[in-house]
Amino acid sequence: MKSQFERGQFLAMLAIAAALPLSLLAAAEGSFDRTLKVTGAVELEVKTGSGSISVHNGDAGAVQIHGRIHARSDWRGGLDAEDKVRRLETNPPIEQSGNVIRIGRIDDEELRRNVSISYEIVTPVETRLASQTGSGSQTVEGIHGPVSAGTGSGSITINNISNEVRASTGSGDVRMDVIKGRVSAHTGSGGIRGAGIAGPLQAETGSGNVRLEQTASGNVEVRTGSGSVEVAGVRGSLRAHTGSGNITAQGEPTGDWRLDAGSGSVTVRLPSQAGFDLRAHTGSGRVEVGHPVTVQGTISPRRIEGKVRNGGALLDVSTGSGNIHIE
Repeated sequence: MKSQFERGQFLAMLAIAAALPLSLLAAAEGSFDRTLKVTGAVELEVKTGSGSISVHNGDAGAVQIHGRIHARSDWRGGLDAEDKVRRLETNPPIEQSGNVIRIGRIDDEELRRNVSISYEIVTPVETRLASQTGSGSQTVEGIHGPVSAGTGSGSITINNISNEVRASTGSGDVRMDVIKGRVSAHTGSGGIRGAGIAGPLQAETGSGNVRLEQTASGNVEVRTGSGSVEVAGVRGSLRAHTGSGNITAQGEPTGDWRLDAGSGSVTVRLPSQAGFDLRAHTGSGRVEVGHPVTVQGTISPRRIEGKVRNGGALLDVSTGSGNIHIE
């Protein structure tokens, strides 16, 4: 009886929605602009349930905020789309306490429902940023940082940051360029690309390619469930894994390197005078080494263990199916 009653309620609600005038189901758009005065380094927090976020550097002393509103009426009644837009234009969700600015908090649940706000923000270079959107892309450029940017679904682009960066998306690409600090990048599905990373690196994707270039020392950890991995300029330890795809790694192994491919070839490029301990194995393929190796144990086309130039940090390379090249 309970399930029949619930089905009856659902059908009744559908009938009511179908009978509503189109004006009650309409959408409306609007915008707002605000300029906030600041006197020093800015701590900026931006949140939106749905919408894009763009943050760029500008003149010191002011934070400029442009908001674009898209609202839909709720067929259950309450505020219509035009009412929501007018209220948000008159009283945007912006809070300021000195140099601390919080954008996007809407306490009124009815006003928040079926509303999307995208933000374009120009802020002084000396800004710390924490930004989050439930659905939408993010772009952050030219601030000191640190930066923490997240989205449930959408791409993230972060460029020219002078501090630590954390970027996370449930679905979408992560792109970074010129980051002068530690980087942590995660996506459930999508590629990760980074160049000019001057610090430690951690990158993980459930499905997608990873391409990273490091320009200063720091440990590197990269994982993808399915996709290729390319890392260059590594100066520290390295851990790289792909469930299916090729791995290419170049740099100076000042710490242990462990490279593992479930299926795919692995290519490692090291300085011509590098010394390291080598352990390489493939389930199906060949191992080729372009350095002089003092072999330990039995040598075979699929497995080599030994020392190169008196040894050093460990280079441990394995693949279930594919060739291994140590150049």
